[in-house]
Amino acid sequence: MDQKKLHKFVETIASQKFSSDEEMLKRVINEIVQDPSIGFIGGRIWKLYPELEGYKVLYQTGKMGKIEKTFIIKALEYPVFENLAQYRTILGHETIEALRKKGIFKYSASGVGYKVKIQGKAFYEYVIALNSKNIDEELKINLSIISTALTSQIKQRRISHSANQLKADIDKARQLQRSILPEHEFKFHHFEVYGITDPAEIVGGDFFDYLDIGENNDKVGIAIGDAASKGIAAAAEAMYISGALRMATTFDINISLIMNQMNELVNKIFEDDKFTSLFYGELTTNKNGLFLYANAGHNPPLFYKSKINKITYLETTGPVLGPAPQSKYTVENINIYPDDILVLYSDGVTEAANNKSSFYGEQRLNTIVRKLKDKSSKEIALGILEDVIKFSRNGTYNDDKTIVVIKRTY
Repeated sequence: MDQKKLHKFVETIASQKFSSDEEMLKRVINEIVQDPSIGFIGGRIWKLYPELEGYKVLYQTGKMGKIEKTFIIKALEYPVFENLAQYRTILGHETIEALRKKGIFKYSASGVGYKVKIQGKAFYEYVIALNSKNIDEELKINLSIISTALTSQIKQRRISHSANQLKADIDKARQLQRSILPEHEFKFHHFEVYGITDPAEIVGGDFFDYLDIGENNDKVGIAIGDAASKGIAAAAEAMYISGALRMATTFDINISLIMNQMNELVNKIFEDDKFTSLFYGELTTNKNGLFLYANAGHNPPLFYKSKINKITYLETTGPVLGPAPQSKYTVENINIYPDDILVLYSDGVTEAANNKSSFYGEQRLNTIVRKLKDKSSKEIALGILEDVIKFSRNGTYNDDKTIVVIKRTY
């Protein structure tokens, strides 16, 4: 299961009504372990008891040795818990003999919830430990995604705002978000670009941008991103990242370095329940339509090759921004020839659902792009959005929708 689908899977379960945070955590861990497509075979939830200065098992499920409910791990005596507060997710070799006797020789753990201080040191309220046949970097990233989604849900459950304050915040956020989004239409040499966003609420976490690079007008950056969750918090993150990206591109540095810096920034600046997917590419004046790009966990853009009437997708070249610091991002390239079309979009497009809970999907997107391939970039973008809205008009799930269409005209 890819990163965004995993996040959506956890968010869908966790956003249901539960009597407590702990009931929500138990349900999510149980569903994750039972789903074979995710790849976990067992899981535990450890709960911090500040008065005991230690963790006890709250819940355990799956194929794994059971730990007694009275067993306590002292937080200050087990460095892993302290390290989790800094790195969120850790893989390692178990050193506690009592746990090794249960057959636990390697562990994968991630912090969830708020941080609580014990003797001046921070510790997560909960720690989730999931077992897999392969304890590797992919598992680490997946575990970070799960803990991010769970932390977000816990915080949303606990935070409430007065109606008047919320309305004022929404109005301010809406005005600010409108001020930073670029004009819809943009032309760069033999390319025409058109972008549009349709937030699920008054403001949203999707964003797109066109970025002038260097002084010679021979490159332009095209970005599309999606901050996890919805509403004001996601909009604030999206606006911050958009501004940071603009600043980074003014130095005309290579794309992989830009993505590395953006990842570290999101990881350090935002709280544990925040992450963002980002696709960033650069159009050039190269006669062969050279387009360099990196994809940080974003929906793979659709690339229609006119000459051979074929559609391909620009797959991810690195993880989403935030959960995994020091991640690497590779740079790929394509050539955009006359009448070729590149469609960037957020998951609110392909995951728009109708009243039968069927998704719009990539296949329908392929069909509408082929139908509109002779139109302008503006007509293609608006045509896709209209088709998505028509499809999902009576659906039960609605997310921000953003589309950027790049078409080479000659």
